[in-house]
Amino acid sequence: MKALVYHGAGKKRWEEKSLPQLIESTDAIVRVIKTTICGTDLHILKGDVPTVNEGRILGHEGIGIVEAVGESVRNIKVGDKVIISCITVCGSCHYCKRQLYSHCEDGGWILGHKIDGTQAEQVRIPHADNSLHRLPAGVDEEAALMLSDILPTGLEIGVINGRVQPGHTIALIGSGPVGLSALLASQFYSPAHIIMIDTDENRLRVAQQFGADTIINPARQNVVEEIQKLTDGIGVDVAIECVGIPATFKICQDIIAAGGYIANVGVHGKSVELHLEDLWIKNITITTGLVNTNSTPLLLKSVQSGKISPEKLVTHRYLLSQIETAYEVFGNAAQEKVLKIVLTAE
Repeated sequence: MKALVYHGAGKKRWEEKSLPQLIESTDAIVRVIKTTICGTDLHILKGDVPTVNEGRILGHEGIGIVEAVGESVRNIKVGDKVIISCITVCGSCHYCKRQLYSHCEDGGWILGHKIDGTQAEQVRIPHADNSLHRLPAGVDEEAALMLSDILPTGLEIGVINGRVQPGHTIALIGSGPVGLSALLASQFYSPAHIIMIDTDENRLRVAQQFGADTIINPARQNVVEEIQKLTDGIGVDVAIECVGIPATFKICQDIIAAGGYIANVGVHGKSVELHLEDLWIKNITITTGLVNTNSTPLLLKSVQSGKISPEKLVTHRYLLSQIETAYEVFGNAAQEKVLKIVLTAE
């Protein structure tokens, strides 16, 4: 089969690889019909994730058809169309029993990280019963693909960790795919005012289309002053950081109201300044996290009912065999006006 293979920092190649085989009785083999590229994949290619070995097939999101199952698999059968969760779940370890699936002792984020991933024609999925979600007939495949990772991340790590409530004023810093996912998910909780902060004018316009009430561009506006005007000097109840750089984390600290929540979603590659000398007296709660995907079944029902349309995040489409071109486009997201790319198998 063909797959996108990591060959060290800055090196990747679409090349021939052996077909995956069942190893454990709880495994399934899935033929990939749609996959996508995540910002985390770009971090890997930059060499920021040293736990990824050369020769690894990248990717941790996908939709596919089950080709084979191990003898212990009970809920998934050959021929099922499934969502591949970015998090592999054994279901029985110490962390899984606490629903901290991202820390599963025999799973967690391993696809495209510690085992071969989904940017391939076929992929092996460990603990298939817990790590695959059967896709009901009639559900849009592109919408379902967003449930592999990005929408659960926005909901769980941004909105739920941030304790968004009806009547809140919330600010999302970063209107990339994760920020827009958090924006969509936040509307389940009816905040009174949603503010999107970004330097990309195109993404800010998209955020307005997705439901943002106010947009702020730090390149031409003073964020703190604008927030003070909007909130009568109080600040926001929830600040959701969706970029992962020191400057955006500082914005969260600068605009949060007393008693507020800062929910960090962005992947940080370097240290940030934590101003506890200002935050302690304001009763601020700071949360972090890696997605657990325990919200995926509920989000799937919301997609089925038409309450949420995550396929709106998709801006570009390529064949899976064009994945190297797709990476170049995704790596220049601002210039190319990219949000999410869908790669479809031929």
